[in-house]
Amino acid sequence: MHLAYPAVLSALLFCTGLYGVLARRNAILVLMSVELMLNAVNLNLVAFDVWLSKTAQDTLHSGQALTLFTIAIAAAEIGIGLAIVLAVYRNRGTSDIDKLRDTAETGDGNGSDGSDDGHDAPGSAASTTAEKAEATA
Repeated sequence: MHLAYPAVLSALLFCTGLYGVLARRNAILVLMSVELMLNAVNLNLVAFDVWLSKTAQDTLHSGQALTLFTIAIAAAEIGIGLAIVLAVYRNRGTSDIDKLRDTAETGDGNGSDGSDDGHDAPGSAASTTAEKAEATA
């Protein structure tokens, strides 16, 4: 077996996964792209293990053992990642990565640390809510 065929296929799979991680906004598709990248690495591990086992007579097939370990870790990672994504979707109503913001971030964009000194910025959420309450009263 030539080493070039699985290496090229692995590079294509890895590049496809990398594009999916960088370009996608849906968290589930990002997780699928990470799995595609891990499978590309697994393909490389097995291909190099087979290629190196032809040169050594007594080999332990460490590439294949590491691949099995990687598959087990990836299964646990995708299970926990999917659980986190589903919990975030239930709480926030979206799995769009760009729309998910931490609750500690402020919306005014002036770089404040979120401390409350008794004065609300004109564009802050607290002053907007107070203005709406005054307008309806």
